[in-house]
Amino acid sequence: MPLTSKGFPLFLTFDLDAETMWTGRDPAYANRPILMSQGAYGWKVGTGRVLDLLDRYGVKATFFVPGLIIDQREGLIEEILKRGHELAHHSYSHKWILSLTPEEEREEMEKAFQSILRVSGKAPRGWRSPAAEISPITMPMLVEYGFDYSSNFFDDDSPYLHEVEGKQTRIVELPFRWVLDDAPFFQYSIVLPGRTMQAPSALLEAWKSEFDVLYAEDRMMMIGMHPEMIGQPSRIKVLEGLIEHALKHKDVWIGRCDQMVDDMRPGLEKARAEARR
Repeated sequence: MPLTSKGFPLFLTFDLDAETMWTGRDPAYANRPILMSQGAYGWKVGTGRVLDLLDRYGVKATFFVPGLIIDQREGLIEEILKRGHELAHHSYSHKWILSLTPEEEREEMEKAFQSILRVSGKAPRGWRSPAAEISPITMPMLVEYGFDYSSNFFDDDSPYLHEVEGKQTRIVELPFRWVLDDAPFFQYSIVLPGRTMQAPSALLEAWKSEFDVLYAEDRMMMIGMHPEMIGQPSRIKVLEGLIEHALKHKDVWIGRCDQMVDDMRPGLEKARAEARR
């Protein structure tokens, strides 16, 4: 049974962390202008380049943005929304969840939720953790806040429905893996883990190979990118190359997470009900 009515789902998602990629680790980094400039590239140059590329191919995508960046760069967020893309939750300050108290984690959730509601007029439907971590209260909060999907776990190549505290939910997990993220290939910083600078061709080869296997197996593909990385001149060609490769195949849907989740959820719920008989 196909996952969606429009064929194989390819999710292109962008974590617009900007300066919070650094300050989320250590607020003192805000006093280091050159470190901050590496993050600023994401909102000054990278996001515009990504948006223009998506426009050229008529592709819609999902942007996970910390609430702090939404508040600081509202004009850019409005441009993302104007071009038809989804705005999703990515914490407020990008602080690592495991370093927060439950009260601090709830504050991060609430502040970013309100930032998204204010700028878009809609509650966020999707959530992605900063730095790929959750705490014991994270998933219950997703239920409490009425999220429709999560894109955090690494345990599958197909979407599935979460159970939280022993109860079935309608929250769809859109899993991914580090090979499907641009940061392990391109994140180069003197103060962050993973000082790598691989050739764009290496990442394009990996993503095309991943696509070919996942497409053949009728699964899904979740790509996670950062405008401050993928939006650089040589690296934008990776994204373009993946889009062109995918569009050579029939029945491929490149779209927003919220719209594809709505399409695939009935099938997932039906499969879960049949499995429990």
